[in-house]
Amino acid sequence: MSTNGKNHQDVLLHVENLKLYFPIHRGIFKQVVGHVRAVDDVSFDIYKGETLGLVGESGCGKTTLGRAILQLYRPTAGKVEFEGVSLTSVSAAQLRHIRARMQIIFQDPFSSLDPRMTVGTIVGEPLEVHHVASGQDKRDRVAALLRRVGLNPSFAGRFAHEFSGGQRQRIGVARALALNPTFIVCDEPITSLDVSIQAQVINLLEDLQHEFELTYLFITHDLGMVRHLCDRVAVMYLGKIVEMCEVKDLYAYPLHPYTQALLSAIPVPDPEVEKTRKRIILEGDVPNPANPPVGCHFNTRCPLAVDRCFKEEPEMKELRKGHFAACFVAEEKMGRAS
Repeated sequence: MSTNGKNHQDVLLHVENLKLYFPIHRGIFKQVVGHVRAVDDVSFDIYKGETLGLVGESGCGKTTLGRAILQLYRPTAGKVEFEGVSLTSVSAAQLRHIRARMQIIFQDPFSSLDPRMTVGTIVGEPLEVHHVASGQDKRDRVAALLRRVGLNPSFAGRFAHEFSGGQRQRIGVARALALNPTFIVCDEPITSLDVSIQAQVINLLEDLQHEFELTYLFITHDLGMVRHLCDRVAVMYLGKIVEMCEVKDLYAYPLHPYTQALLSAIPVPDPEVEKTRKRIILEGDVPNPANPPVGCHFNTRCPLAVDRCFKEEPEMKELRKGHFAACFVAEEKMGRAS
């Protein structure tokens, strides 16, 4: 899926028909009786210097997709290309070298930092593992990284439990920056932080992106945050991307019923507007990814579903310029409008 004004040379990351199924084992012989389709046939591009938001309910596969892109989980099928190199077919040694340019900021700053290691060791470990720096050179780099994320370099001798949640997440950001990456997966990096601290971390990520020309995949369930941070957004439901476009188009012209429901849940600060605003309440729970519905995966909760939705699976199509959606109802509506 390409976007307005972008061409093949701008693509940093290309994901094509990516699948990640986890086997379900039962019995004393651990026989495989099924699969959890965590990521189910996902395709998209991420362009150099942009921030692509990945949104959806908890359990829809966002984090799994981010880790499959980095090859922390090896995909079941499909292709991931980073800077023109296929990550799914390279050797372990080559992948180790490429990973220096691909990093991740984890969701929980309380569990993602080793409590037995000092901050200096945590931030400096990537430098030693990849043979970039050691000794005094490593200590100098660690001090510079801590200073850049707003922490005192003297903190290098302390342990993670001595810091607040916001400070721990800054340590995680410093660790991610250690090897001068070009691409960072931000896996809900502000979810566990206080609201006042969230803004500080977001501002830091934006400043670092401009300074180091970084590209982000920003995983979140907060569509309000996406509006201020991201250039494009992909909406994910039950392992599939159902809509993808530029952020301004998503808020102005949401095409998929699931996206419309998510947007309707965003609170409006004006009490008068909030009082008269129509909410779309989705009934039922997200289906089991081990046994997804036949046809469109959203058909069991969609208020607009028609007979075709229960028989055929919709394909991602460009329904407006640069605006893709997988929905028969939206496709028919846009066809009538044109």
